[in-house]
Amino acid sequence: MTSPTARPSPKKRLLTLGPAALAGLAFGCAAISLASHARHYCDAGADPGGILELSLTLLPLTVAFTAIALFVAYLLDRQPVALQLGTVLFVLAGLTVLYFAVRGTLDGYPGDRTRCGPGNVPPWWPGWLPA
Repeated sequence: MTSPTARPSPKKRLLTLGPAALAGLAFGCAAISLASHARHYCDAGADPGGILELSLTLLPLTVAFTAIALFVAYLLDRQPVALQLGTVLFVLAGLTVLYFAVRGTLDGYPGDRTRCGPGNVPPWWPGWLPA
């Protein structure tokens, strides 16, 4: 049995940093897709679905999500793999909801009021999540 202060093995690092990086990429793409889908549904944004703006932010956002995921996994380097990856997923899910609330719902933009309210929050978005 290894002591809690021992350095993690390279195999354990590969088991945590690899999936953390992939999760960061996936959640970054999901955040862009979610925001674009909401904008398109509510007809909010300068172009349908904010394709131009959100396409330009795809690369920086996925890189940022991946860097944050790797940073969180590295901070919890001496913890069990399940705790590391669970924390990474929790942080990435929170960032995705935050990105949706900031960029996916354009509050005050004159979108389609019959489909979405004045906050441009689509009806399919759960009410218990911030928007």
